[in-house]
Amino acid sequence: MLTQEENDLLTRVTGDAPMARLMRQHWVPVCLIEEVAVPDGKPLRVEVLGEKYVAFRDTEGRLGLLDELCPHRKASLVYGRNEECGLRCLYHGWKFDVHGNTVAMSSEPEASPLKNKVKARAYPTQEWGGFVWAWLGDKEAMPAFMPPAFAPTEDTDIAILKIRVPANWAQIHEGQIDSAHSSSLHSSDMKPARVESASADDKSWYRPSTDRSPRMQTETTRYGFHYAAIRTPIRNAATHNYLRITEFIAPFYSLIPPNNAYNVASVIVPINDTETAFHFIAWGDRKTPTTEEWRRFNHAVPGEDLDPKWRPLRTLENDFLQDREAMAAGNFTGIQGIPNQDIAMWVSMGPRVERHSDTLGASDLAIVEFRRLMVDAARSVAEGGRAIGTEEPRTPQASIASREGIYPKEVDWRTLVREVTSTAAE
Repeated sequence: MLTQEENDLLTRVTGDAPMARLMRQHWVPVCLIEEVAVPDGKPLRVEVLGEKYVAFRDTEGRLGLLDELCPHRKASLVYGRNEECGLRCLYHGWKFDVHGNTVAMSSEPEASPLKNKVKARAYPTQEWGGFVWAWLGDKEAMPAFMPPAFAPTEDTDIAILKIRVPANWAQIHEGQIDSAHSSSLHSSDMKPARVESASADDKSWYRPSTDRSPRMQTETTRYGFHYAAIRTPIRNAATHNYLRITEFIAPFYSLIPPNNAYNVASVIVPINDTETAFHFIAWGDRKTPTTEEWRRFNHAVPGEDLDPKWRPLRTLENDFLQDREAMAAGNFTGIQGIPNQDIAMWVSMGPRVERHSDTLGASDLAIVEFRRLMVDAARSVAEGGRAIGTEEPRTPQASIASREGIYPKEVDWRTLVREVTSTAAE
């Protein structure tokens, strides 16, 4: 359990909170490229770390990210006209380019020098791996953008679903790095089978184990931590272990052990203290599903499962559309879609969990490590230190990979992680 002070360090992500300052020392995935794909298209309100911005793609295809409110009289630029290489405020016609330069002031005299003195605050951006990444911190401290592990190259096949979840970022991260829950919560979708390793088709995921009580081991890294969930396999149970190795790359994402068709990752970005943008990703090569296939497989299709703002139609108020008849017929949760099952649990906890009263067990070792690591990291930033994962030399994220498989019991999973890292770095 955490003290109230520790829980605040972990969960407060707005304003000058240490965790917000930590996150602003990283490139932040602020929205999906698909949300701002059209030149001269509708501007997008971007909400992250308690702040609001406006993103737009100009006539020439350049991407801009500005503070949402016009520097003139603070009207929202989200409702502005995106035209002729700039975003024009509806209120008085002041217009700004992607760099924040004022290029027109309709309400001011033609010869007014004010245009050269006023600038909207603009933020550096990078488009990569399906996301728009932004640098929201001190520009003088901005490092070179580093491709994330789930998109090591520009041509990596990637499918992303997005859901706006009314819950704090930390309880979502804890859910994503919790291997033990999948054997219960997702048991109708992650089925034990006599397969050689984790497998997938368009209906379910399959695992070579019936073990619901994994043994956990963790190891801290420069970028976060990794851990192994060690289970008894269906085959060769006396001599082998089934290993699932998860990577947490602070502060935004985790690499979940892959299956035989594609890799899996989750990207978790705080909107504010009680809302989070959750992204669930399939990535890899030609076996990766399309974005449409991925969203349908996970029951996270905009217009069917989500509203236009990415909010789920399954809510606490309608009991997440849980089907009790399906449960009676054998479905464990009565909730369709792996992410939706998780969301029901995260939201049911309340918008921001008070961790001083929860009861942890042996299967929660990764949760304990996450809390310890990130509370210590936030405290370090509060004392003037560097954010976790930013100390030089930084670990190339493309060299980090999760892993799973059946191995002889004498194999130490840590050597497998180092083997993956070494191979990926070559």
